[in-house]
Amino acid sequence: MMLLLLLGMGGCSKGHATGVLFPEPPDATAMYDTTVLHNEAKWTVNNAHDPGVIRTDQGCYIFSTDVKVGGEPKPGVMVRKSADLIHWTWVGRALPGIPAEALAWTGATNLWAPDIVYHDGEYRLYYSASTFGSRQSMIGLAVSESIEGPWTDQGVVIKTRADDPLNAIDPNVITDHEGRMWMVYGSFFGGIHIIELDPATGKPKEEGFGKLVAARDMASEDGAVEGPYIIYNEKFKKYYLFVSYDSLFEDYNVRVARSDSITGPYVDYNRREMTDTAFEPQFAVGTKLLGGYKFGEAEGWIAPGHNSVLKERDSYYIVHHARGEADKNWSYLHVRKMLWTEDGWPVVSPERYAGETEQDIPEAMLAGEWERLEHDPFIDGQNESSQLVLLQTGKTEGSRGSGSWSFDGQRTLTLTWEDVEAGAGRVEQVQVVPAWDWERNAGALVYTGLNDEGVAVWAKQISRTNE
Repeated sequence: MMLLLLLGMGGCSKGHATGVLFPEPPDATAMYDTTVLHNEAKWTVNNAHDPGVIRTDQGCYIFSTDVKVGGEPKPGVMVRKSADLIHWTWVGRALPGIPAEALAWTGATNLWAPDIVYHDGEYRLYYSASTFGSRQSMIGLAVSESIEGPWTDQGVVIKTRADDPLNAIDPNVITDHEGRMWMVYGSFFGGIHIIELDPATGKPKEEGFGKLVAARDMASEDGAVEGPYIIYNEKFKKYYLFVSYDSLFEDYNVRVARSDSITGPYVDYNRREMTDTAFEPQFAVGTKLLGGYKFGEAEGWIAPGHNSVLKERDSYYIVHHARGEADKNWSYLHVRKMLWTEDGWPVVSPERYAGETEQDIPEAMLAGEWERLEHDPFIDGQNESSQLVLLQTGKTEGSRGSGSWSFDGQRTLTLTWEDVEAGAGRVEQVQVVPAWDWERNAGALVYTGLNDEGVAVWAKQISRTNE
C-alpha cells in the first residue's frame, strides 16, 4: 500500500471570507517508496533519525543518525538542508566514515545522534559512536569553517567503558545565558548528565562525567531516557530540558522539564524532579509533549522522539523523527511549530509545519466539529482522537463529555469540562493556529496546549458551523 507524505510549498492562502492565512496546498511525495531506497538524492525527509538542527547563512541544516531502510547504512553523519523548514534536500555525509579513534574504541558500524553548533568562527559537529545495547561508547568532535565541510576530526570528547554506570552518546551543546558552555548527554544506561566545556576546545573543562540531571528505573526499555536537548527561554528566564522516553521502535515520546539553572534540578509541570527514580509510576514523571498519535481514520504516527529545537527570532520549532504507522522501519523528519503557555511551558502543534504563522482568529470560525486527543502519559502507544463539538452557544459536546468554551478574541481558547467522565472542573487553555491538515489535505484550525494537570491536548477542526 502506498500512502502520501505531503511536503509543504511554504506560502499561505486566505481562508474563505475570513482573512485568516492558511498554508498553501503542499506538494505530495510517496511514503514507503521503495524506488528511492538506494537513491540518496531523493531521500528528502526519508531515513531521518535523531535530527540536530542549525540555522546558517546558507539555510537550515539537519545532521542525523546514519540509517537506511532496506540495507546497511553508510557511516558518516547524514546532512540535509532547507531554505524554509519544509523542503529538504540531500547534501551528503559530513565524514568519510567512522573516525579511527571512535572505531577502535567502540567497534561502531554507523554514527548516531549528532549535534551541530557554531562557535568563534567554526562549526563543531559532535557525534556518537557505539553499538546497540553497549556502554562502550564515545562522543567525538569534528570541526570545519564551512557548514558543508570538509571536517577535521578532533577526537574524543568523552567516552565510557562497558562497565561504566552511564553511556557517552546523544550529545547536545549549549552556551548558557552567562556565556558558559555545557554538554548534556546520556541514555538509558545511567541517565542524562551535564558537564561544562572549555569554549576554546569544545571539550570538558573537568575530569569525570558531570552532574546527573535526569534518570529513570533501568529495569527495562520502559525505563529508557535519552536524546537530551536544552534550550533557554529569555522571556521566562528558564532552561528547558527535552528528553525522549521508552522504546525507540514502539512508544518513544518527548518529555520536558524546566529549571532556573542549567545544571538543574529540572522539574515537570507537576513539580516532580527528573532525577526522582523512586516516584511511581515512572512514566508520570516529565511533562509529555508528544507521543504516538492518530487522528480519525487516517494513518497515524508512532514513536516520535529525539528532538532538537530551532529558534528563529521569536518563533520556535521542534525537530524530531517519527515512524509511519503502517511500517515502523521507515523514519521521517518532522518539524512542528512550538508555542508557549502563559505560565512558560512549551507546547507543539498537532500538525507538521507547512509555513503557518501565528495570527488572531475570528471567534466566529471556532464553532464546529473537531478531532481532539490527549497525550496521556499513561498510554504507551498511540493516542487516538475523539469527537469534540464547539457549539455557537459556548457549550461543548462530544465523546469525552460536555462543557463550555470561551475565547479571548485573539488566539487563546479555554475549555472547561463539566462531567465526571472528562474530569469534572478540568480546564484546558490552548492556542489556536491556522495550519495544514496533513491527514485530510486541507487548511484547518488546530489548537495545542496543556490542561490544568499538565497533560498536552491537541485538536483540529474538521468542519465549521458557519460554512
